[in-house]
Amino acid sequence: MQMIDRKRVRDSFGRHAREYENHASVQKRVLAMFLELLKSEDIEPRRILDVGSGTGMLLRSLRGMYGDVCAVGIDLAMGMSRKARDNTKTDMRTHILNADAENLPFSVATFDMVISTSTFQWLSELDMAFGEAFRVLIPGGLFCFALFGEKTLHELRASYRSALAAHSCAEKDRTHTFLSQEEVKSALKRAGFSGCRVSSQVELDVHDNVPGLLRSLKRIGAGNASPITPIGLAGKSIMLDMMRRYTDIYGKGSGIPASYEIIYGLGRKVSISAPPSDS
Repeated sequence: MQMIDRKRVRDSFGRHAREYENHASVQKRVLAMFLELLKSEDIEPRRILDVGSGTGMLLRSLRGMYGDVCAVGIDLAMGMSRKARDNTKTDMRTHILNADAENLPFSVATFDMVISTSTFQWLSELDMAFGEAFRVLIPGGLFCFALFGEKTLHELRASYRSALAAHSCAEKDRTHTFLSQEEVKSALKRAGFSGCRVSSQVELDVHDNVPGLLRSLKRIGAGNASPITPIGLAGKSIMLDMMRRYTDIYGKGSGIPASYEIIYGLGRKVSISAPPSDS
């Protein structure tokens, strides 16, 4: 299990809340595909919870789909919550809270639907967050989410690991580890969800160069969440070596590609009882 520095995640996204929507191009594509997934489900929710609501992009889009639904968004980053409140301040049926996905401040069976996009990859494991989603759903409620999977930024991570190995620093790997489809589906089942469906697709982003990619990640707050201490004096030479390797191996005339694997998941809470056994 990878350890995630939750404070770094919270502070980084909070600092970049105001510029997030200007640079979150992949996240916007994920949101558009996620809305299409929701449209295919036979549900007319009255109360929706958006976990990791960020600046409120998904909540604003849902208003057009579900009309008078009561929607609540929670985010760990205070800066994101403030921005979402600003973006939804004219909507009296949308409420924004600063709260933790692993410890939701709601009673059992509060929502008809729990949703989330581009959030759960920032957790060390999914069990607590998925268990909380199960707890706050009514029987028959729908849990639907999108998160970044194991192929995400594989070019960047492979180039960095190669550079580390070349400098005899392989043990200091600080790259983020993303979950696989099977790990996500297993977590859904352990939480008690039924009719679990998990799928994925890869989105490709193109940047002029590696520094451009790194800047775009920084501007949305998606820095490295690993708590391992940076590499000191060797860091600059390793980063330069990483950028060279990335460009040499993956670069094309149009720039350098960055892959994002999007895992879409869905499950229903069929009862209020404890999660079923594996038998």
